[in-house]
Amino acid sequence: MQALLAVLGLVVYLFFPEKTINYKLADNWYESVSGFEPHENQEQSALAAIYKQMQSHSNPPAAAVAHPNRVKAVFVILARNSDLNGIRKSIREIEDRFNRKFHYPYVFLNEEYFTDEFKEQTSALTSSPTHYGKINDDMWGYPSHINQTHAAECRKDLEEKRIIYGGSEPYRHMCRFQSGFFFRHPLLDAYEYYWRVEPDVNYYCDIDYDPFQMMKDKGLKYGWTLSLTEYKETIPTLWKTTQEFMAQNSDLIIRGKESLLPWITDDNYENYNGCHFWSNFEIGSLDFFRSERYLKYFNYLDAQGGFFYERWGDAPVHSLAVAMMLKQSEVHFFNDIGYRHNPLIHCPVEQWAHKKCSCEKKDNFDWTGWSCLTRYSKLAKDFIWDEATHLNMTAPYRIHT
Repeated sequence: MQALLAVLGLVVYLFFPEKTINYKLADNWYESVSGFEPHENQEQSALAAIYKQMQSHSNPPAAAVAHPNRVKAVFVILARNSDLNGIRKSIREIEDRFNRKFHYPYVFLNEEYFTDEFKEQTSALTSSPTHYGKINDDMWGYPSHINQTHAAECRKDLEEKRIIYGGSEPYRHMCRFQSGFFFRHPLLDAYEYYWRVEPDVNYYCDIDYDPFQMMKDKGLKYGWTLSLTEYKETIPTLWKTTQEFMAQNSDLIIRGKESLLPWITDDNYENYNGCHFWSNFEIGSLDFFRSERYLKYFNYLDAQGGFFYERWGDAPVHSLAVAMMLKQSEVHFFNDIGYRHNPLIHCPVEQWAHKKCSCEKKDNFDWTGWSCLTRYSKLAKDFIWDEATHLNMTAPYRIHT
């Protein structure tokens, strides 16, 4: 009998190893992350119950990927062929931290044609679909109303003042494209949500749930990790232009307790304090950016010429639109996603979140002088989720492998 049981045990191990191991891993994982006796006190008991409940929500990767109502989401990467090494590093990190479990596709965009080398070396890093597209001149270039001679003079002036990217013509095309066109590229037509990825960025924390699906299911339209103030010299007339738009389109503006406008102005809308979400990391609703209200705002800005005569960035443009047109409850701070875009780092400082990360808490930018997180915290009191809230909100979207 013992010999028969041993043979049966070997068969189970060989043919059903994943299920056999997962039960043990789930128990060990629960013990390691909980870090307390389940009934030591009321708060710990509540957290223990949440961790246990999370196990019941866990789906194997195949089930999550094949879900009939799965959000149509994509990573969007604007890059040149010369960015290949930096993009490979970013993809490697996003795959290791998140996408190897969730298998979302990538769309790569370039104002020139991608080389075969670029396509081969980026697609080799992921098992997910990869799509490569060229940006047409109507999305990347000068609109007919721009005086290019005057635009060149303005670039020279900002360059002499040593404003970052002040003399760069391609940077201005990029900012205009990211402000008003990326979401209208044909390769994105099939998608609902996007995650922007740039060359040479770092993702420090394991992400074991699906932010895309969570955002869609909970009605979230925009997600961010870093916020800071803009160089005022690059946007001297952006706020004045935005005020004019608001006055002419008051029906599009969110007012009252749910408004984010108090975050971007410290003097009752007289001046813009420069606060913006750093758009090199953002997870957002493509439907919001495709909406009539957003396009109306972008077209109003575009007609003024500030993308070329000044140096309007896509980050303040996105942020002003979000602050005007979305409710606080539609905007999410991804505190648990550690992220670096040189020279700034968001690193979770809460111990429960930080233990899944490789960044150092001392490098966290959030509460420094240039950060706008303090202003945001005065407006949206509970925007940083505690452990229990995080677990409850992400549990249905979590995968354990």
